[in-house]
Amino acid sequence: MQEHVAMGVRRFGRVNWLGLYTLIRREILRFMNVWSQTIMAPLINAGLFLLIFTIAIGSQRGDVMGVPFMHFLAPGILTMTVIQNAFANSSSSLTSAKVQGNIVDTLMPPLSAGELVAGYVCGAVARGLLVAVVIAIGVWLFLGVGMQHPLWVLTFVALGAVLMGGLGIIAAIFANKFDQLAAISNFIVTPLSFLSGTFYSIDALPPFLNKLSHVNPFFYIIDGVRYGMIGVSDGSPWRGLWVAALAATIVLSICWYWFRKGYRLKA
Repeated sequence: MQEHVAMGVRRFGRVNWLGLYTLIRREILRFMNVWSQTIMAPLINAGLFLLIFTIAIGSQRGDVMGVPFMHFLAPGILTMTVIQNAFANSSSSLTSAKVQGNIVDTLMPPLSAGELVAGYVCGAVARGLLVAVVIAIGVWLFLGVGMQHPLWVLTFVALGAVLMGGLGIIAAIFANKFDQLAAISNFIVTPLSFLSGTFYSIDALPPFLNKLSHVNPFFYIIDGVRYGMIGVSDGSPWRGLWVAALAATIVLSICWYWFRKGYRLKA
Protein backbone atom coordinates (compact mmCIF):
# COMPACT_ATOMS: atom_id res chain seq x y z
CA MET A 1 0.00 0.00 0.00
CA GLN A 2 1.36 3.41 -0.95
CA GLU A 3 2.21 5.57 2.00
CA HIS A 4 0.77 9.07 1.98
CA VAL A 5 2.82 11.74 3.68
CA ALA A 6 1.36 15.15 4.39
CA MET A 7 3.01 18.13 2.78
CA GLY A 8 5.52 19.86 5.01
CA VAL A 9 6.41 16.67 6.89
CA ARG A 10 10.15 16.04 7.06
CA ARG A 11 10.95 12.60 5.64
CA PHE A 12 14.73 12.52 6.16
CA GLY A 13 14.95 11.77 9.85
CA ARG A 14 16.73 14.12 12.20
CA VAL A 15 19.44 14.94 9.63
CA ASN A 16 19.13 15.17 5.86
CA TRP A 17 22.47 13.50 5.23
CA LEU A 18 22.15 13.47 1.46
CA GLY A 19 21.25 17.15 1.34
CA LEU A 20 24.06 18.04 3.73
CA TYR A 21 26.58 16.02 1.73
CA THR A 22 25.42 17.71 -1.47
CA LEU A 23 25.84 21.18 0.02
CA ILE A 24 29.30 20.37 1.38
CA ARG A 25 30.31 18.88 -1.96
CA ARG A 26 29.09 21.99 -3.75
CA GLU A 27 31.10 24.24 -1.44
CA ILE A 28 34.26 22.18 -1.91
CA LEU A 29 33.90 21.97 -5.68
CA ARG A 30 33.27 25.69 -5.76
CA PHE A 31 36.73 26.57 -4.46
CA MET A 32 38.47 23.64 -6.16
CA ASN A 33 37.20 24.75 -9.58
CA VAL A 34 39.17 27.98 -9.17
CA TRP A 35 42.08 26.45 -7.24
CA SER A 36 44.58 28.91 -8.67
CA GLN A 37 42.73 31.71 -6.86
CA THR A 38 41.59 29.91 -3.73
CA ILE A 39 44.56 27.62 -3.03
CA MET A 40 47.62 28.73 -4.99
CA ALA A 41 47.25 32.48 -4.40
CA PRO A 42 47.16 32.16 -0.57
CA LEU A 43 50.13 29.80 -0.67
CA ILE A 44 52.14 32.26 -2.75
CA ASN A 45 51.22 35.07 -0.35
CA ALA A 46 52.33 33.01 2.64
CA GLY A 47 55.56 32.11 0.86
CA LEU A 48 56.24 35.75 0.06
CA PHE A 49 55.73 36.74 3.70
CA LEU A 50 58.23 34.12 4.83
CA LEU A 51 60.70 34.97 2.06
CA ILE A 52 60.60 38.71 2.75
CA PHE A 53 61.05 38.26 6.49
CA THR A 54 63.87 35.78 5.90
CA ILE A 55 65.73 38.15 3.57
CA ALA A 56 65.01 41.34 5.50
CA ILE A 57 65.48 40.41 9.15
CA GLY A 58 65.66 36.64 9.47
CA SER A 59 69.41 36.49 10.07
CA GLN A 60 69.54 39.68 12.14
CA ARG A 61 66.70 39.02 14.56
CA GLY A 62 67.52 37.09 17.70
CA ASP A 63 65.55 34.20 19.08
CA VAL A 64 61.95 34.73 20.17
CA MET A 65 60.81 32.74 23.20
CA GLY A 66 63.90 30.58 22.80
CA VAL A 67 63.37 29.60 19.15
CA PRO A 68 64.69 31.12 15.89
CA PHE A 69 62.56 33.99 14.65
CA MET A 70 61.56 32.26 11.40
CA HIS A 71 60.45 29.18 13.35
CA PHE A 72 58.37 31.47 15.56
CA LEU A 73 56.91 33.24 12.54
CA ALA A 74 55.91 30.17 10.49
CA PRO A 75 52.94 29.06 12.66
CA GLY A 76 51.59 32.62 12.68
CA ILE A 77 51.73 32.88 8.90
CA LEU A 78 50.07 29.47 8.53
CA THR A 79 47.25 30.32 10.92
CA MET A 80 46.68 33.78 9.47
CA THR A 81 46.33 32.25 6.00
CA VAL A 82 43.85 29.64 7.28
CA ILE A 83 41.79 32.31 9.05
CA GLN A 84 41.56 34.55 6.01
CA ASN A 85 40.74 31.71 3.61
CA ALA A 86 38.07 30.12 5.78
CA PHE A 87 36.39 33.51 6.12
CA ALA A 88 36.65 34.17 2.39
CA ASN A 89 35.15 30.80 1.47
CA SER A 90 31.86 31.01 3.33
CA SER A 91 31.44 34.77 2.94
CA SER A 92 32.05 34.85 -0.81
CA SER A 93 29.81 31.84 -1.45
CA LEU A 94 26.83 33.26 0.41
CA THR A 95 27.35 36.80 -0.88
CA SER A 96 27.54 35.52 -4.47
CA ALA A 97 24.23 33.72 -3.98
CA LYS A 98 22.62 36.90 -2.64
CA VAL A 99 24.02 39.18 -5.35
CA GLN A 100 23.15 36.79 -8.20
CA GLY A 101 19.70 36.14 -6.80
CA ASN A 102 20.08 32.37 -6.54
CA ILE A 103 20.07 32.20 -2.74
CA VAL A 104 16.61 30.66 -3.08
CA ASP A 105 18.24 27.55 -4.56
CA THR A 106 19.94 27.03 -1.20
CA LEU A 107 17.05 28.04 1.07
CA MET A 108 14.25 26.10 -0.63
CA PRO A 109 15.63 22.51 -0.43
CA PRO A 110 14.67 20.52 2.72
CA LEU A 111 17.70 21.59 4.72
CA SER A 112 17.39 22.82 8.29
CA ALA A 113 19.15 25.92 9.58
CA GLY A 114 21.73 23.71 11.28
CA GLU A 115 22.40 21.78 8.09
CA LEU A 116 22.84 24.98 6.10
CA VAL A 117 25.32 26.32 8.64
CA ALA A 118 27.15 22.99 8.73
CA GLY A 119 27.38 22.86 4.94
CA TYR A 120 28.90 26.32 4.58
CA VAL A 121 31.22 25.87 7.56
CA CYS A 122 32.44 22.45 6.40
CA GLY A 123 33.35 23.97 3.05
CA ALA A 124 35.34 26.68 4.85
CA VAL A 125 37.06 24.09 7.04
CA ALA A 126 37.98 21.98 4.01
CA ARG A 127 39.63 24.95 2.32
CA GLY A 128 41.38 26.01 5.51
CA LEU A 129 42.75 22.53 6.20
CA LEU A 130 43.94 22.10 2.62
CA VAL A 131 45.82 25.40 2.75
CA ALA A 132 47.24 24.52 6.18
CA VAL A 133 48.54 21.13 5.03
CA VAL A 134 50.34 22.55 2.02
CA ILE A 135 51.90 25.41 4.00
CA ALA A 136 52.93 23.01 6.77
CA ILE A 137 54.71 20.82 4.22
CA GLY A 138 56.44 23.90 2.81
CA VAL A 139 57.73 25.21 6.15
CA TRP A 140 58.92 21.71 7.05
CA LEU A 141 60.84 21.34 3.79
CA PHE A 142 62.36 24.84 3.67
CA LEU A 143 62.58 25.90 7.32
CA GLY A 144 62.71 22.59 9.13
CA VAL A 145 59.66 23.45 11.24
CA GLY A 146 57.81 20.25 12.08
CA MET A 147 54.96 19.34 14.41
CA GLN A 148 55.80 18.81 18.07
CA HIS A 149 52.14 18.29 19.00
CA PRO A 150 50.20 17.45 15.80
CA LEU A 151 46.87 16.98 17.59
CA TRP A 152 47.02 20.51 18.99
CA VAL A 153 47.79 21.87 15.54
CA LEU A 154 44.86 20.03 13.97
CA THR A 155 42.52 21.08 16.77
CA PHE A 156 43.33 24.79 16.62
CA VAL A 157 43.44 24.94 12.82
CA ALA A 158 40.03 23.25 12.65
CA LEU A 159 38.61 25.50 15.38
CA GLY A 160 39.97 28.59 13.66
CA ALA A 161 38.44 27.53 10.35
CA VAL A 162 35.09 26.80 12.03
CA LEU A 163 35.10 30.18 13.77
CA MET A 164 36.01 32.07 10.62
CA GLY A 165 33.58 30.07 8.50
CA GLY A 166 30.84 31.18 10.87
CA LEU A 167 32.02 34.79 10.87
CA GLY A 168 32.05 34.64 7.08
CA ILE A 169 28.38 33.66 7.13
CA ILE A 170 27.57 36.56 9.46
CA ALA A 171 29.47 39.01 7.26
CA ALA A 172 27.73 37.73 4.13
CA ILE A 173 24.31 38.05 5.75
CA PHE A 174 25.03 41.71 6.49
CA ALA A 175 26.65 42.47 3.13
CA ASN A 176 24.40 43.21 0.18
CA LYS A 177 27.28 43.53 -2.29
CA PHE A 178 30.92 42.59 -2.56
CA ASP A 179 32.12 46.11 -1.70
CA GLN A 180 30.54 45.80 1.74
CA LEU A 181 32.03 42.34 2.22
CA ALA A 182 35.47 43.64 1.22
CA ALA A 183 35.14 46.43 3.79
CA ILE A 184 34.44 43.91 6.55
CA SER A 185 37.42 41.82 5.48
CA ASN A 186 39.82 44.75 5.09
CA PHE A 187 38.87 46.72 8.20
CA ILE A 188 38.02 43.94 10.66
CA VAL A 189 39.30 40.48 9.71
CA THR A 190 42.72 41.43 8.32
CA PRO A 191 43.70 43.82 11.17
CA LEU A 192 42.59 41.31 13.81
CA SER A 193 44.56 38.51 12.17
CA PHE A 194 47.67 40.71 11.89
CA LEU A 195 47.43 42.04 15.45
CA SER A 196 47.00 38.70 17.20
CA GLY A 197 50.60 37.66 17.74
CA THR A 198 51.17 36.57 14.17
CA PHE A 199 54.53 38.31 13.88
CA TYR A 200 55.45 38.87 17.52
CA SER A 201 55.03 37.65 21.08
CA ILE A 202 52.42 39.64 22.98
CA ASP A 203 54.85 39.77 25.91
CA ALA A 204 56.58 42.54 23.95
CA LEU A 205 53.42 44.69 24.02
CA PRO A 206 52.63 47.42 26.57
CA PRO A 207 50.47 46.15 29.47
CA PHE A 208 47.21 47.59 28.09
CA LEU A 209 47.66 46.09 24.63
CA ASN A 210 48.79 42.82 26.18
CA LYS A 211 45.55 42.56 28.14
CA LEU A 212 43.56 43.60 25.09
CA SER A 213 45.10 40.76 23.10
CA HIS A 214 43.68 38.27 25.60
CA VAL A 215 40.11 39.12 24.59
CA ASN A 216 40.86 38.48 20.92
CA PRO A 217 39.98 34.86 20.00
CA PHE A 218 42.32 35.06 17.00
CA PHE A 219 45.24 35.32 19.42
CA TYR A 220 44.34 32.04 21.11
CA ILE A 221 44.05 30.23 17.79
CA ILE A 222 47.43 31.48 16.56
CA ASP A 223 49.03 30.81 19.94
CA GLY A 224 47.61 27.28 20.01
CA VAL A 225 48.93 26.45 16.55
CA ARG A 226 52.31 27.86 17.52
CA TYR A 227 52.40 25.64 20.59
CA GLY A 228 51.52 22.61 18.49
CA MET A 229 54.21 23.31 15.91
CA ILE A 230 57.19 24.56 17.91
CA GLY A 231 56.24 23.86 21.53
CA VAL A 232 56.19 27.46 22.81
CA SER A 233 53.28 29.81 23.41
CA ASP A 234 52.29 33.01 25.16
CA GLY A 235 49.51 31.30 27.11
CA SER A 236 48.09 27.95 28.10
CA PRO A 237 46.86 25.91 25.13
CA TRP A 238 44.05 24.54 27.29
CA ARG A 239 42.79 28.02 28.04
CA GLY A 240 43.10 28.88 24.36
CA LEU A 241 41.10 25.77 23.49
CA TRP A 242 38.21 26.77 25.73
CA VAL A 243 38.18 30.38 24.53
CA ALA A 244 38.31 29.39 20.85
CA ALA A 245 35.63 26.72 21.34
CA LEU A 246 33.38 29.19 23.18
CA ALA A 247 33.83 31.84 20.48
CA ALA A 248 33.06 29.30 17.74
CA THR A 249 29.95 28.10 19.61
CA ILE A 250 28.62 31.65 19.98
CA VAL A 251 29.26 32.47 16.32
CA LEU A 252 27.65 29.26 15.06
CA SER A 253 24.64 29.82 17.32
CA ILE A 254 24.13 33.26 15.78
CA CYS A 255 24.43 31.77 12.28
CA TRP A 256 21.89 29.07 13.12
CA TYR A 257 19.42 31.57 14.55
CA TRP A 258 19.67 33.92 11.57
CA PHE A 259 19.26 31.10 9.07
CA ARG A 260 16.27 29.83 11.03
CA LYS A 261 14.65 33.27 10.93
CA GLY A 262 15.76 34.03 7.37
CA TYR A 263 17.30 37.27 8.59
CA ARG A 264 18.38 39.42 5.61
CA LEU A 265 18.15 36.32 3.42
CA LYS A 266 14.50 36.06 2.44
CA ALA A 267 13.87 39.75 1.76
